[in-house]
Amino acid sequence: HGDEPMSENDLFNRALPHDSRSALFGGKNAVRVWSLDSSPMPPFTALLACELEPDGSVGAHVQQEFPEVVIVIEGRGSATVSGRTVPLHSGVVVSLPQGQTLAIENASSSEPLRYLIVKARDV
Repeated sequence: HGDEPMSENDLFNRALPHDSRSALFGGKNAVRVWSLDSSPMPPFTALLACELEPDGSVGAHVQQEFPEVVIVIEGRGSATVSGRTVPLHSGVVVSLPQGQTLAIENASSSEPLRYLIVKARDV
């Protein structure tokens, strides 16, 4: 791509290297995960693009090492943060301090839920 900015479709290009994780943290269906930067600049520790399949979910899990931010790009669903449910749609940002619990559900039976995850060290 050179210096051209990445388009939304490039973020979720299945032809690019990515992981597919089924039933992540006890959820259902698969979530595809692309690492957007293999060695992010501190304080960032991970920059990920994620695509949760229709009717999929990521089970509840604790943010053990780093706080993170989830930024919804496309789709609709819900996130449960330590028992509090947040509706998800394009533009929603969910902040998760270290030690909080997160679960994500895709509300669509036909479209993926696409989001970015940014993890960083406390500074």
